[in-house]
Amino acid sequence: MAEVQVTGITKRYATMTALDDVSIRFSDGEFYGLLGPSGSGKTTLLRAIAGFIFPDSGSVIIGGESVERVPVEKRDIGMVFQNYALFPNMNVAENIGFGLRVRHMAADAIDKRVRDALDLVQLGDLGTRRPHQLSGGQRQRVALARAIVTQPRVLLLDEPLGALDKALRVDMQVELKRIQREIGITTIFVTHDQEEALTLSDRIGILRDGRLVQEGAPRDVYNHPASRFAAGFLGDANLFEGAVSKEGITLADGTLLRFDDGVSPVPTLAVRPEFMRIFWDAPATTGGLNCLKANIVQTIFAGATATCLLERNGRTFKVLVSGNDIGSLPDKGPVHVVWPRQKSIPLPMG
Repeated sequence: MAEVQVTGITKRYATMTALDDVSIRFSDGEFYGLLGPSGSGKTTLLRAIAGFIFPDSGSVIIGGESVERVPVEKRDIGMVFQNYALFPNMNVAENIGFGLRVRHMAADAIDKRVRDALDLVQLGDLGTRRPHQLSGGQRQRVALARAIVTQPRVLLLDEPLGALDKALRVDMQVELKRIQREIGITTIFVTHDQEEALTLSDRIGILRDGRLVQEGAPRDVYNHPASRFAAGFLGDANLFEGAVSKEGITLADGTLLRFDDGVSPVPTLAVRPEFMRIFWDAPATTGGLNCLKANIVQTIFAGATATCLLERNGRTFKVLVSGNDIGSLPDKGPVHVVWPRQKSIPLPMG
């Protein structure tokens, strides 16, 4: 296994800058998620680490070795693509053992490695099947087994669960995490799915327009976004803007919204919808709470949760409701929205 470090990576295509001076350290054995919208540079960065493209400037170091000019086949990398790229004319065992045969490993050693990989991904009895005889989740496991059977230093995953339906994605997230923990390999994966990134990652990095805008532990990045973009991209966030005061911000109608004590006031705060509560009447006391009057304009039921869309002074925001509170929701009408001041996230402009 190996630590990976990219420093000052820049990659341009004609007038477009795909990566702009990106520096990230991927610790040995960690599961790191690269997250960002389409065109943010996350797949370009993964391909630069793999060796499919060479950066215009900057360095890629794997296990202490500079590899930015080393071809892909010499980097000792395992990679899983979104479409799996399995060979249809080979059975499962042959697909998994392909990389070992290319390395001219002895047949008995290949057989053992393949059996171990099949057991690891829990497909021990499916070695003789062809890819078309497998489910999507099983094909994904075969692609993963093929990537790790060569015992690479680093595992790269490019939208590995993107082709699966939602229920199967959740199951495979659990399996992917289990396998990564069992073999302890440094894993870097690209996803546009925020929930997937939060679930799988030890750390996440958010990319935008080829730049790294924030990184850290999922809980820290979610609870303490560094920008309006990060707050809105990683989960939902309601944004409120007002005049700066010593305690928080004052909205245009004079309502004061407070931050937690000790936080430097800025003109914008974000609030996650799940931290807000809806009441018909104003709470008897608002000590330590922020309270807004608003009107419910729509409620979207989604089983265990419901999303309320509310309007206030021409602006809309969301509240996520769950559990027993769903049954008491009004369809429409004036309400009070309350949340702890500690859940107000101060954000800089921009």
